[in-house]
Amino acid sequence: QRAVEIKNNSSSYVQLAIQGPEAQKLLQKLTHIDLSKIKYYRFTTGRVLDIGMILSRTGYTGEDGFEIYMPSHQGSSVWDTLLNEGKPFRIKPCGLGARDTLRIEMRYPLYGHEISENISPLEADLEWVIKWDKENFIGKTALMNQKEKGLKRKLIGFELEAPGIPRQGYEIRSSENELIGQVTSGTLSPTLKKGIGIGLVKVSLAEVDTPIQIMIRSKAIQAKIVQTPFVHRKETQ
Repeated sequence: QRAVEIKNNSSSYVQLAIQGPEAQKLLQKLTHIDLSKIKYYRFTTGRVLDIGMILSRTGYTGEDGFEIYMPSHQGSSVWDTLLNEGKPFRIKPCGLGARDTLRIEMRYPLYGHEISENISPLEADLEWVIKWDKENFIGKTALMNQKEKGLKRKLIGFELEAPGIPRQGYEIRSSENELIGQVTSGTLSPTLKKGIGIGLVKVSLAEVDTPIQIMIRSKAIQAKIVQTPFVHRKETQ
């Protein structure tokens, strides 16, 4: 046996995400690393603005882009430089709220919403991450039993057909006013100019084009189940 010591050094590092179709052009100005060789979901280490960093071609926006990780005390100066150097590319500072809107438009799951200890990967339409051929893993028996018996609920995407903004926890009802589930994430899509959301509903009423109702402040707003992602963007590398 070997002694292992684990330290949480999260406060010692900061991450900045540069996302969008011009992300590579901007970041390439600030590093000698050949960014074109970094494939999606891959990373490298090197210097950006002469600062040693981890640089990954990742993000949660549906756009191409990069995430850079550096010592926390250098984060603010790198932020300022990115905004200044990014002016020719019309860069905009955005926070987690904007990122959340983008990931909902792509129907990317977020822990505490579409992924939790109470929602299985099968219900979340994430069977592709389950390695069924692995000899054993925590939860395998429960997942195999659930798959054998069939799902009772499933995640779906929906669009509102009237003004409104769906939020986590709002009731989802059938066209006959039966309670069939609840919203896990929702927002006003700036791309589609309408309310969109993700919800967990009864499997029997999870088909695309099924009319549903979202209860917003005790008012039933008409909606329908749709194909996702809500917005189709250019494929990343």
